[in-house]
Amino acid sequence: MLFLPRLNNRLLAVVLCFSSPGAYADTLTQAIDIDLATTEAAVDTQKKIDRASARTQKMLEDYRAATRHTETLRTYNDYLKNLHDSLLEEKNSLQQQLGQIEVTQREIIPLIMSMLNSLEQFIKLDLPFLPEERQQRLAHLKQMISRADVTEAEKFRRILEAYQIENDYGNSIEAYRAEIDLNGSPHSVDFLRLGRLALYYQRLDGSQSGFWNKASGQWETLDSDYRNAIRQGLRIARKEAAPDLLTLPIAAPEVGQ
Repeated sequence: MLFLPRLNNRLLAVVLCFSSPGAYADTLTQAIDIDLATTEAAVDTQKKIDRASARTQKMLEDYRAATRHTETLRTYNDYLKNLHDSLLEEKNSLQQQLGQIEVTQREIIPLIMSMLNSLEQFIKLDLPFLPEERQQRLAHLKQMISRADVTEAEKFRRILEAYQIENDYGNSIEAYRAEIDLNGSPHSVDFLRLGRLALYYQRLDGSQSGFWNKASGQWETLDSDYRNAIRQGLRIARKEAAPDLLTLPIAAPEVGQ
């Protein structure tokens, strides 16, 4: 802001005080010089005030920016602290879980081996139905257990799956065709399985029928009176006939020791 000198009043005062023309000129010059100096000082002062005001405004803006930045950093630090606490809890939880997993892994392998051995013994003592399929399943399980690329969880799942398959055999009837050794030579026959109660066979031409005697552990021939019953049982198992009563010999239940 520029202040303009007001010379009229001062010049009038000088004229009234001095009547000499020379003195008037000197006084006027001095007054003008003083007024110009005052004006220059005022202009310089105003510039200093403007510069100070600009610096003050800049400092105020910097302060506000620093305050916002400080608040942002405080919020972010709180977030990092909470995140760190959460990660620390997760780390402790994972360490506990890893410890439990190590214990479980040490315990589950002997359990799997025991279950596999029990399954193998059970199949040996069971009715000799689907021997190739069941033995092949056992062989695959034994091979899988020794593989490093199969997790313990998958091994355990496969063992349980095999147990479930064996369990389902006891709740179903089945008819299938396979070979059997009769009188020292193989013959193709139809097998009829009634759960785990009994296993029968019949030649394809119906000329001979028999059943598995668990007590003696061998096949025994049946009278021709059971031929039609076994044939009807085969049709029922294949869903070619409706369920019906069958008159067939069944081994007596074993007495518990």
